[in-house]
Amino acid sequence: MIDPLTISKIFDSIDIIDVVSDFVHLKRRGANYLGLCPFHNEKTPSFTVSPAKGIFKCFGCGKGGNAVNFIMEHEHLSYPEALKYLAKKYGIEIEERELSEEEKKLSTEKDSLLIVSEYASNFFTEQLFQTDEGVEIGLSYFRERGFNEKVIKDFKLGYSPEKRDALTQSALNKGYKLEFLEKTGL
Repeated sequence: MIDPLTISKIFDSIDIIDVVSDFVHLKRRGANYLGLCPFHNEKTPSFTVSPAKGIFKCFGCGKGGNAVNFIMEHEHLSYPEALKYLAKKYGIEIEERELSEEEKKLSTEKDSLLIVSEYASNFFTEQLFQTDEGVEIGLSYFRERGFNEKVIKDFKLGYSPEKRDALTQSALNKGYKLEFLEKTGL
């Protein structure tokens, strides 16, 4: 794990114009810089970099973020790899340390909670679209309110069945632990 102080030092050293300019020819336009987006084909520049905010945004494809996000996306790197890339660029020595047993446990627990939450999201969406009760009650309600199917799917809306413990029973049958269902409030 990269030490938080080292991460902070990397972020303090980053100049987004310097980082992005390694890959994109930028021209100054007022307070911002403009160039052709490296993430999709375009003939007219829609890729904007704001040095004051430390962010980039392409108004063509929608990609945006900070310098670390840019390196992750452009170079297909993970977050730690992107940090190491930027540290090397700015001559910052990376200090890594092993996670303590407590930190490993917390990380594993956090991952488990996210996995259970994702299962619940998929369960409720499935209930909405693939059960008679969900279609008759939930989907018809959303349609009455003017929601189309694209909006319903984009926002991952779902339906909770009348049977109070339907999610719990389904999750337990799939091998999820009750402890994590309780900790997430599900």
